[in-house]
Amino acid sequence: MSFLRTYRKPKVFGLVVVAALVLGAVLGFLARRTGQDWLVTVLDTIGTIFANMLQVTVLPLVFTAIVLGITSLRGLGGARTAARLGGKTVLWFATTSLIAVLIGIAVGRIINPGGGISLRPAPETVDKLAERDQGSWLDLLNNLVPSNLFGAFADGEILQVVLVSLAVGAAVYALGERAEPFVAVNQAVFDIVQKVLGWIIRLAPIGVLGLIGNAFATYGEQFARPLLSLTAAVYIGTSLVLFGVYPLLLRLVGGVSPVAFFRKAWTAIQFAFVSRSSGATLPLSRQTAVNLGVDPGYASFAVPLATTTKMDGCAAVYPAIATIFIANLFGIGLGFGDYLLIVLVAVFGAIATAGVTGWFTMLTLTLSTLGLPPEVIATGIAVIYGIDPILDMIRTATNVTGQIAIPTWVARGEGLLDDGVLNTPTPPPLLGDTGKAPTPA
Repeated sequence: MSFLRTYRKPKVFGLVVVAALVLGAVLGFLARRTGQDWLVTVLDTIGTIFANMLQVTVLPLVFTAIVLGITSLRGLGGARTAARLGGKTVLWFATTSLIAVLIGIAVGRIINPGGGISLRPAPETVDKLAERDQGSWLDLLNNLVPSNLFGAFADGEILQVVLVSLAVGAAVYALGERAEPFVAVNQAVFDIVQKVLGWIIRLAPIGVLGLIGNAFATYGEQFARPLLSLTAAVYIGTSLVLFGVYPLLLRLVGGVSPVAFFRKAWTAIQFAFVSRSSGATLPLSRQTAVNLGVDPGYASFAVPLATTTKMDGCAAVYPAIATIFIANLFGIGLGFGDYLLIVLVAVFGAIATAGVTGWFTMLTLTLSTLGLPPEVIATGIAVIYGIDPILDMIRTATNVTGQIAIPTWVARGEGLLDDGVLNTPTPPPLLGDTGKAPTPA
C-alpha cells in the first residue's frame, strides 16, 4: 500500500498531525531559547499561509452550505417541519450554552484563577487593545445587516454573511422549482470549495507545525507559569462540557453511544484543536455528522449554522472563567447579579462570537455588561493575551464537538438519524473523498 493511501486513513492522518504538533512545539521552543529569528520567521510564514488558505474558503462555504441546507429541508417535510427543526436546534443551542456557562462559573469559583497574581502587561499592549472596538449589544445589532452585499464578503463579516445566507435560503425554499438554477450553481460552488478544502486539509500537518511552532516561539514559558491557574481552569471547564455534558446528552437524549460518537468525531475534534478554527473544520464537522447517521439535508443546515453561532467554549465557559480571573486580578468582587449577567450574555450573546473577533468580542461584551471601565477591560485582556493560543485550542475543540453533537441528538428526536450508518464501525474518510453534499430534493 502506498504512503499516500495510508496517509489518507483518518487514524494515520491523526498521528501525522500529532507528530507535526510535537515537532512544531520543539522547534518553536528551540527557536525562542537559541534566538534563531530565521526559524521563527519560517514557522510564522508557514502557519500564516496555511491559515490564509483555510480562511479564504470559509465565507463561500458558509453561504452555499446554509443555502443548500435550508433548501434540503424540503425533502424532510413542509415549512412547519423545517421551522420545527430550526426551532428545536436553536433551543438546544441555548440550553447547552446555559449548562456550559454555569460550569464555567462553578470551575472559576472553585479554582479562583488569578488569585494572588499581580501581573501587568506592557503599556503598549494595553494601548493597542484599548483602541480595538469592544463588544456591545448596540454594535452587534448595528452590524447584523450589511450596507453592501458584496462588502460583507469582501470585509469578511461572517455574521452578516450568515444573515444573508438565511434570507436567501428562505427565499429559495419559498420559490421552489423556479430557483432550481440558482440551487444548481450553489451546489457546484459548494462541491468545488469542498474539494479545494480537502486538498488544503491534507496539508494540515505542515500548517500545524508552523502554527504551533510560532506560538511556542512567541510566547514560550507563559503557557505554564504565571497564568497556569487560568489555563487549568479553562481546560477543566471545557473538558467537563466536552467529555461530560455532551456524552451525557448524547446518551440520554439521542440514545447514541459516546464511544461511537467520539470514534467518528475525533478527527474533526483533533483538527479543530490544532487549527483553532470552527470555520476551517466545518467540512469535517458536517461530514462527521453524516457519518454518525444524521440526515444529510438536516446536517447541511444545522452544522453550518452551529459553526457560526454555537460556541460553548468561546462564548460560555471561557468568558465566565476569564471574567472571574480579571476581577481577581484587580480586586473586584462579583456578586450574584454579576454572575446572572454573565449567564445572560452567554445564552443570548453567543451569536456575537461569529467572525474574526471571536473570543475577544464575547469577553469584552461580558466585561462591558458588568460595567467594568475600559482601561480595566483592556488591561485584563492584555494580561491573558499572550496565552490565548493555547486556550483557544481547547475552546475550539469544545465548540466543534457541540456543533456535531447537537444536530446528532436533535436528528434522533426527529427520526432523522440512521442507526445503520451510526453503528457502522468503519472510520469516516477524509474530506474530499465523500464530502459532497447531496443535491437538495
